Amino acid sequence: MRMRWDAFIAAIQERGEYPTPQEAERASRVVLALLGAHLVGEVRAELADRLPESLALILLSPLQAHEPLSPERFIRATAAWIEGATEKTATWDVSAVLSVVADVASEDLMNRILLQLPPGYDLLFGRPQSS
Repeated sequence: MRMRWDAFIAAIQERGEYPTPQEAERASRVVLALLGAHLVGEVRAELADRLPESLALILLSPLQAHEPLSPERFIRATAAWIEGATEKTATWDVSAVLSVVADVASEDLMNRILLQLPPGYDLLFGRPQSS
């Protein structure tokens, strides 16, 4: 079931302790664009079906990663895309957005998402996997 825009942004605003919905939206757009570049096939489509429509379109954009980014490089890429961001603030942004994404995805979908990503993304989604 697709999550409503206002509920999704409000959840990210709360999780990330952003003072405005616009800051939560900015983080959402950047993180979902980068995430979408790493996901393929049914997994990407299923996740898009759960996101608000405008954010689903960002996730489904034709941007594709040339190589999978490690969690650390994903955070650095996020920092590069957000004006004035540091790796520390980008880590906060990534965790706020991806933890809400994990909340809207089923456990099965989350497992399939994590299978498409390099090791360590489980922590970014706030879903540590046992080794």
